[in-house]
Amino acid sequence: MTRNPSRIYKYHVANLRELELAIGHTGRLARSEIASKDPQKSLQSLLRLYAFLIGAWAETRLNKLLHEEFGFNDQLRELIKAKSSQLEQWHEAVDQAFRKHHNVPNAQLNDRTLGVSHAARRTALQDVLSNDLKIIIEIRNKLAHGQWVYPFNNGGTLIEHGKFQLINQENILSLQFKFALVAHLADAVHDLVVSPTTFERDFDDHFRCLNQARINLEKRSYPKYEAGLIKSREMARIARVSNQ
Repeated sequence: MTRNPSRIYKYHVANLRELELAIGHTGRLARSEIASKDPQKSLQSLLRLYAFLIGAWAETRLNKLLHEEFGFNDQLRELIKAKSSQLEQWHEAVDQAFRKHHNVPNAQLNDRTLGVSHAARRTALQDVLSNDLKIIIEIRNKLAHGQWVYPFNNGGTLIEHGKFQLINQENILSLQFKFALVAHLADAVHDLVVSPTTFERDFDDHFRCLNQARINLEKRSYPKYEAGLIKSREMARIARVSNQ
């Protein structure tokens, strides 16, 4: 089938490319600061910027997904966009993708309507959004409004201590894995909604990658990662001195 993507779709693709360049550059700067033991005390600012860019990428990736040529129709797109937050839109997009793929427009999504395997995968995708990606998706607006240290409530009268604690727990390793998570989640939903052929070919691979990123997020040690970057920088410095 010949593709004829809309202008809006192309615009979202272009925006994604620029965001990916910015994410890559910011990540390299953050890793360099870690390797050199953060002499300029800029690591926390770089991590905030990295988190902001991932949140912006997630929003743009969702918009690209909503405008796929053979994906959601206008009615479903408006239904998803009607949700009040980006996180809710993602949740709805996941459910509507399963509904579209399985031709279940109204019935409850469960083992009977989706099959045991797909019901479990839907639950896993929704859990990733609720438990692993929620802070990245929701914190973008706080960071966009300059709340880089203390996130306020919507009225600007109180600090949201839960979000303060969560955003301050993030490091470059956890953010990299969360970026991988949202990317694999988006690819999995794309496979569900766009075409049966794409689904059969790629969905399992995307889902496997998503699970691996989730395992890495839970088990990979940041102190070991940090020590590895510092050691690599020191070895490179010694090699340069030896070659002079």
